[in-house]
Amino acid sequence: MFANPLAPEWLEAPAEANSLASTVWSRNAARAENGELTIAGVPTRELVSRFGTPVYVVDEADAIARATEIKGAFDNEFARIGSSVKVYYAGKAFLCTEVARWMTAAGLNIDVASAGEMAVALAAGTDASRLGFHGNNKSLSEIDRAVRAGIGPIVIDSVVEIGRVAEAAARHGRTQRVRLRINSGVHASTHEYLATAREDQKFGIPLTDAEQIVAQIRSHSSLEFVGIHSHIGSQIFDTAGFAEAARRLLELHARLSMHAPVPELNLGGGFGIAYTSADQALPVAELAASLANIVEAECARLEIPVPVVAIEPGRSIIGPSTTTLYTVGTIKDVLVDGEAVRKYVSVDGGMSDNIRPALYEADYSARLANRVSEAEPALARIAGKHCEAGDIVVRAEYLPGDVEPGDILAVPATGAYGWAMSNNYNYLARPPVVAVRDGEARIIVRGETEDDLLSRDAGITPSGDSE
Repeated sequence: MFANPLAPEWLEAPAEANSLASTVWSRNAARAENGELTIAGVPTRELVSRFGTPVYVVDEADAIARATEIKGAFDNEFARIGSSVKVYYAGKAFLCTEVARWMTAAGLNIDVASAGEMAVALAAGTDASRLGFHGNNKSLSEIDRAVRAGIGPIVIDSVVEIGRVAEAAARHGRTQRVRLRINSGVHASTHEYLATAREDQKFGIPLTDAEQIVAQIRSHSSLEFVGIHSHIGSQIFDTAGFAEAARRLLELHARLSMHAPVPELNLGGGFGIAYTSADQALPVAELAASLANIVEAECARLEIPVPVVAIEPGRSIIGPSTTTLYTVGTIKDVLVDGEAVRKYVSVDGGMSDNIRPALYEADYSARLANRVSEAEPALARIAGKHCEAGDIVVRAEYLPGDVEPGDILAVPATGAYGWAMSNNYNYLARPPVVAVRDGEARIIVRGETEDDLLSRDAGITPSGDSE
């Protein structure tokens, strides 16, 4: 078929719109003989019947396998260059007690960015020493709680945090391990809002100020400086940015090591995944080998020992594992500029369960889940049900032209920053999260109900109460 002129350049018109790109969908997603999409052996119609829509469906074995593969690949590559690696799962991508248990069982630590994330990780039984604590504005109570719990490294993000963490550590009789977040100035090739090492933004310490600030950290007996930290952005598809960041950071690392040991270097995360068939994510083994080679070469140039390296993958583990299921509601064929038709397919969720398209113009894929169709593919835009023109779930996708109300629509790769950034706009309840494995499904995060939403409204008098 011919491509619709309204389609973006990267979106190819398919011969048929039923296939599942292996780079985008979870490893255990497949079509059954009747054409229905199954995830880990569970039919989507069964999932919808049991849990309703929208619903996040996590391929448990896939998430665990990706965590295990990242840990194994980086362990092997950094052992090759005479060092080791600490892998922190970035809990901000998606965290619940079950996911925390999966990650720690796979040998990963967990990075948290708030008291709430810390509480979830601890509730899962995670040893506090296996947690790292991020954030540009940690409250005094959060710092106190973290230190009291015996948390692992706290990432210092501003000068004022030095005294706050030092005081809390002294008060609790601890020597708190800390890293210093450096704003490397490296501009990753990603959306402006996802680039976190630019000079003009809220995170980190300017590279030029780092030595002075590390001296301040080292002046406190209740603090142990373990290394510097950098995070250049998210959804990054190549290692060029990491190479430049590593070069700048290791030069600083070498200077800091002249005064006292600096055992670790944290390169952050941000490894990209495929949301569409046009995305080409680096294979894990290639990524690990490339980063190890970069660190080895720079350390050789600087004539310093290779430090222990820490990384913080989140999206690359949980993102591809999850599919969101929706029910199709209304459908409109819209003539654009008098020359081409775009099919608007509205579903029963939207920016309340996936706000990334509205925030970042993020692209996703979609497929009919309850059936296959031989109808001619039609360019579609998947819209949410919220009162916003920008409430788009999938900006551009070819769906079978006979898509109809009541069809189940599946959007893959929604594990990262879907549920984590979900909200109650228009008073929609946040959907449940369901884990599937070996033909079985179970809820790992309960969906909200209207009663949950109303329970927070202080203006409602509970039934049975008298005045």
